[in-house]
Amino acid sequence: MRKTILFAALLLLASNVLSAGNLPDGLSFKVRAGYSVGGTAPLDMPPAIRSLDSYSLTPSVMAGADAAYSFNKTWGIQAGLHFENKGMDAAITTKGYRMEMVQGDSRIEGLFTGHVHQEVSAWMLTLPVQATLSLGTVTLKAGPYASVVVSGNFSGIASDGYLRQGDPTGPKIVIGNKEGEWATYDFSEEMRTFQFGVSAGADFAITGGFGVSADLNWGLTGLLKNSFKTVDVPLYPIYGTLGIFYRF
Repeated sequence: MRKTILFAALLLLASNVLSAGNLPDGLSFKVRAGYSVGGTAPLDMPPAIRSLDSYSLTPSVMAGADAAYSFNKTWGIQAGLHFENKGMDAAITTKGYRMEMVQGDSRIEGLFTGHVHQEVSAWMLTLPVQATLSLGTVTLKAGPYASVVVSGNFSGIASDGYLRQGDPTGPKIVIGNKEGEWATYDFSEEMRTFQFGVSAGADFAITGGFGVSADLNWGLTGLLKNSFKTVDVPLYPIYGTLGIFYRF
């Protein structure tokens, strides 16, 4: 329900601006929508992650509006409000990967060797602020962004392996590959509420105010809180977005 209300609010904002009539010199607006592909991962793959076994696209969509001001025919600045989801569905093979999980009625923690199926989803409101460079029908843009996570999920299943409790020499707990034998984890409550990063991209004008866009968004703050030590490797959201826009 919250996501539907936010999408509706953005559409209402866009419709109000569209009906506003003439705009001051140098000021323009764009409404845009897009689809993102990427993942939440460490910058350097740790030795405990042996391989990426699968990756599936998730509904990582974006909708929003930008206000732009041109200082001259070349340079300008724009700021926006976007509602978006950054998610992924992936499976990895690990060896000695620090984890906290639940098997049956027991909560266990230690070093896990085996398969991990991970689902990540972060619905957020994002405020990008970017410098713009107009080159005819192409507008280059780059700058920082800040996001507020309104709904998040970071959970998964560990299977086909074993966990050494505490340290590499701790008691061995077998983790099976069937329901009731595997273990689950849910770190959703440990996700950051506020995130910061940088973005860069380009808008390509086509005709009649319509155009297409390509953007890269690189998170500088990890997805999980610094105080959360179970996952001891920072995980950064890095996503590319392809979209369409209308300028007026």
